[in-house]
Amino acid sequence: MARVVITGAGSINPLGRNVAETWAAMQAGRCAIGPLEFRDVERLSVKIGAQVHGFVPEDHLSRAEIGFSDRFAQFALVSARQAVAQAGLVFEGELADRAGVVIGTAGGGLTTSDEAYRAVYAEGKNRVHPFVVPRLMHNAAASQISIALGLRGPTLAVSTACAGSNHAMGLAFQMVRSGAAPVMLAGGAEAMLCFGGIKAWEGLRVMSADGCRPFSADRNGLVQGEGAAVFVFEEFERARARGARILAEVAGFAMGADAGDMLTPSVAGAARAMAGALADARLAPEAVGYINAHGTATAANDRSECAAVRQVFGAHADRLMISSTKSMHGHLIGATGAVELLACLMALGEGVIAPTVGYRVPDPDCALDVVPNEARQARVDVVLSNAFAFGGLNAVLALTRV
Repeated sequence: MARVVITGAGSINPLGRNVAETWAAMQAGRCAIGPLEFRDVERLSVKIGAQVHGFVPEDHLSRAEIGFSDRFAQFALVSARQAVAQAGLVFEGELADRAGVVIGTAGGGLTTSDEAYRAVYAEGKNRVHPFVVPRLMHNAAASQISIALGLRGPTLAVSTACAGSNHAMGLAFQMVRSGAAPVMLAGGAEAMLCFGGIKAWEGLRVMSADGCRPFSADRNGLVQGEGAAVFVFEEFERARARGARILAEVAGFAMGADAGDMLTPSVAGAARAMAGALADARLAPEAVGYINAHGTATAANDRSECAAVRQVFGAHADRLMISSTKSMHGHLIGATGAVELLACLMALGEGVIAPTVGYRVPDPDCALDVVPNEARQARVDVVLSNAFAFGGLNAVLALTRV
């Protein structure tokens, strides 16, 4: 099977409008969580989140693209263009016929749905925008990227809650590795920060009203964010032949289901996914230097994830660095793994480990090196990116320095 590498990355998220800005914010330990700004926010119990402020679609997209695109798809399209520009690719001929897109999202066009329901039920209107359906459908982001860039190969959406973008990237990796496609664009996009989106999540009672503090004993829940990240997955020999800059190699991937509970995470399920990714990559646990944790700042997730790390890595767990960048950019739900992959690329390529900010009180059940509050200079050659979703679905990627 072919080796697979990442040759382009693009993102717009609460920390930055591109990869460079995002890395700078991560290195500075900047937290983008603050007061939410949208209609009816005063009716919410949770009034904080990590928003993308100042985004003007007209600065990036055509009138037609804006008309057909919910906010989540707009983020995805901007990110994809950045990634392709960095990779230096032009999709035409056979490459266009075979290259495709996989985008993970949990809510799809949730802002569009929220606005349409408000118009019909709250305001008594009998009509909604004529493009509500193409805006709200989960495949809208993948389709918009396909149309904009001329990609005619495998194109689809993946909707597996908080593991969506890791599943999307894992599928893209498998397609390139198997020879089904020479190049795939993959990542995630989400824009749930609207009244209906937050109100629904309030019902789960897993959200914090004052901040995101993964692994800290005083944590009290997750904080939502929004945004997107998209990557170019390319066959290694092809990338090398054209002189492309290689950001990292995608060495392994594993996914699985807890088959247990819709909300309570499983130590065994998380451990199987991490061990499976290492086995797929043919790597020993001792090779791993950094794990970008799922790290939601809920007690159930943080403790089960740390227990799974100890189960997989044994004594090596004490030598690992593990951090949660959700403490800075919030939980981007279906897009979270994609934005967090940026921290993995930064660790491999820049030698900087993103911190877990907001860490204040050690938790004996999370007694690992969580890189508290400040970024750290460290050379690592192998990293894991964890994503564990409601519904008991787990997806882990293993990446290496080339």
